[in-house]
Amino acid sequence: MICHEIDYEIIGAELQLIEVELDPGETVVAEAGAMTYMEEGIDFETRMGDGSEANEGIMGKLFQAGKRMMTGESIFTTHFTHHGHGKKRVAFSAPYPGNIVPLNMAELGGRITCQKDAFLCAAFGTKIDISFNRKLGSGFFGGEGFILQALEGDGMAFIQAGGTVIEKKLKGEKLRVDTGCLVGFSGDIDYDIQRAGNLKSMVFGGEGLFLATLQGTGTVWLQSLPFARMADRILTNAGGGTGEGSVLGKIGNMLDGD
Repeated sequence: MICHEIDYEIIGAELQLIEVELDPGETVVAEAGAMTYMEEGIDFETRMGDGSEANEGIMGKLFQAGKRMMTGESIFTTHFTHHGHGKKRVAFSAPYPGNIVPLNMAELGGRITCQKDAFLCAAFGTKIDISFNRKLGSGFFGGEGFILQALEGDGMAFIQAGGTVIEKKLKGEKLRVDTGCLVGFSGDIDYDIQRAGNLKSMVFGGEGLFLATLQGTGTVWLQSLPFARMADRILTNAGGGTGEGSVLGKIGNMLDGD
């Protein structure tokens, strides 16, 4: 299926949103809850599936929905269609601080593999599927889990990343990455999970027990601040300082209670 051609503008620096410009009849597909605002003339509809298969029956939609449930994603996507006149805009934003990466699928071989929660929105006609990694080690120990998300099409797609986005071009080289820092990859790249050094390094190194290994030819997108890492640090330091939530604060509260 040929994807709709959409224009876009990414607004902001580190807390970005994307504004998509639609001509009459054009549609953009987004994750449920990603919409920020939309102009008059644009209507939205929540559907089961991405709509990439025009003749897909109810069983096919249920199968696709079941696979999305396995990734922890919503079984529904939201379709925004311009039914009015002229050009109208709809905007989407990520649920955490970071950047939005525009992907011209036609220039990237028509397929991108990404983290299960990286997809933000795409031109109608883009197939949003899951990708089973053939190697069990990637499933049990990888930060992205056994199932990665696959985007297929020839239009524009947009993924979200935490913090700063780093783009690496691989030409047969091998790159080892913290599993949470991997956003996505294209081309003929093999993805696997390998042990992070010797036992001492694994236990005391602080870099995690396993690293993602990517090798081949293509593009890899990385993020400097995975949301899980930021959330863990916030929770860990929630009792820091000398406030009431800290150890010193609790001692003070005990003394006051006496």
